Amino acid sequence: MLNIAVCISGGGTDLQSVIDACERGEINGAIKLVISNRKNAYGLTRARNHGIKAEVIRDEDAILERFAQEKIDLIVLAGYLAIVGEKTIQTYRNRIINIHPSLIPSFCGPGMYGMHVHNAVYKRGVRYSGCTVHFVTEDVDAGPIILQQAVDIYDVKSPEEIQERVLEEEHKILPKAVQLFCDGKLKVVDERVEIEE
Repeated sequence: MLNIAVCISGGGTDLQSVIDACERGEINGAIKLVISNRKNAYGLTRARNHGIKAEVIRDEDAILERFAQEKIDLIVLAGYLAIVGEKTIQTYRNRIINIHPSLIPSFCGPGMYGMHVHNAVYKRGVRYSGCTVHFVTEDVDAGPIILQQAVDIYDVKSPEEIQERVLEEEHKILPKAVQLFCDGKLKVVDERVEIEE
């Protein structure tokens, strides 16, 4: 069973989807630690409600020290609005996954997160949006893609409606990606992720 750390900045609904999947026995892993860069993030309360250690840490070395203490195998960025440091990426190469609220490579990169993404999608008038789980690399939102899910948004009337539809799918594919990782079914080959059946 693998040890998982989840990094958050806000409400933690993506975190909750992973907690729920762990508690249902769908993931061969356990969340040992939740870290936030914001002290008022409700996700910290969610974690504590399930008996998970939840801490506010902003310094990269301090975060790495906690990961080492908890023997973390996988880091999940679930609405984490801080840029992950190079040292962390190098230490946990292909062991950090992120959920992004668009179909990468569209509407991604520096400055494209949260409602910024949904506002841009709505303004552009695209017919499909979605979400992507990918490995984290030094380039923002450019790591190998694990899973994607498209969402039909042709009839939406606001960016908030897009967010709602996309979030529903995030809560499905993030736990699925964590499950695949913990089962040892993900392999990165030439910047592409191969999923073993």
